[in-house]
Amino acid sequence: MNLLHFKRTMRAEDGGVVKAVLDLCAASSTPDNTITLATTDHSAVHDAWVAGETPGVRVATLTGPGRGLDRLGPQQLASIDALIADADTVHLHSMWSGANIQVAALCKQRRTPYVLSVHGMLDDWCMSQRKLKKVLFLKTFNRALLNHAAAIHCTAQAELDQASKWIPRGRGVVVPLPLDLTDYHDLPDASEAFDALPEIERGVPIVLFLSRIHYKKGLDRLIEASAMLHGRGVAHQLVVAGTGEGDYPERMRRLAEDRGIADRTRFVGFVSGRTKVALLRAADLFALPTSQENFGFVYFESLASGTRVLTTKGTDTWPELGQSGAGTIAENTPGAFADAIGSLLGVPEADRQTAEESGRRWVFENLSPDRIRDGYQTLYERIASGRSS
Repeated sequence: MNLLHFKRTMRAEDGGVVKAVLDLCAASSTPDNTITLATTDHSAVHDAWVAGETPGVRVATLTGPGRGLDRLGPQQLASIDALIADADTVHLHSMWSGANIQVAALCKQRRTPYVLSVHGMLDDWCMSQRKLKKVLFLKTFNRALLNHAAAIHCTAQAELDQASKWIPRGRGVVVPLPLDLTDYHDLPDASEAFDALPEIERGVPIVLFLSRIHYKKGLDRLIEASAMLHGRGVAHQLVVAGTGEGDYPERMRRLAEDRGIADRTRFVGFVSGRTKVALLRAADLFALPTSQENFGFVYFESLASGTRVLTTKGTDTWPELGQSGAGTIAENTPGAFADAIGSLLGVPEADRQTAEESGRRWVFENLSPDRIRDGYQTLYERIASGRSS
């Protein structure tokens, strides 16, 4: 089967959707499939893929000038049209892309079926942001994109429940995202995190925020919760790993100063690779008081590292996190997070180890690429078999 994935740009700043596309391409690559990833910017794509060194996976970079409103130009459209002609199924990513509307129209002309992954962009919180503009876009420009999709893909049932308000009835499907667990089979020692990030204090419990520093993620609430805990005498340090845009990161530093916990709040910047895994391993708890999160790779990376997770029902995968045995769901307020963190830091060591082992085992049993691959293969084959209709 020839599978064509399309995302207009594959840049690191595009966030978790880029990782989702890369992991989907990797998971779908089998001896029976040929995967093509089409994009105008391959800067975040694996070098081996771009160089054509990975069997079964190729990258098609669409050259030529684009158009306004995130649309493809004539030369780019001609290139993607030729790829669609050779594809059995096309997989589009994201909701608010003018290029996706163009590619969907070409698919319709070619009678090539496509699946659209909405990546949490139809969640209630997301739709509440600039709602009038988004609803107008859905009812006009994006109407055909949704109506002509053979399937609209969600990564969790909670996501589909929210998206169902906006998509054609019966078109939604749920398949979890695959998770590349290569770095989590043999875990590094936690000491590597302290060696790489000397500002983190050894011997003091770590509450870890590892995400983009953005108002949606709720770092302000976590800082407030940390201040409450220090006021109660609960020893810990808040480690903030990530970067952000604008003045929001600096505002969070000032908030920690205003609350009197600047000396116990460590802003360590962007962390990746083996250091990231070691940091997850070193943390006593990963906490994210987010307003909205789709799949949330970092939750499951944390569980795979043997670290418990605390988050909110703003996460589409909150039921799955609860099922893992190492995920706790709290109300999205500083007080609720302070209470939950204090409780989780105070559990007996044996109970903590039981939870950590349960979470790690759950991830490897439920989210490994080998397990998830079958779900996508079934979806693609079902869609391709109906291409004539």
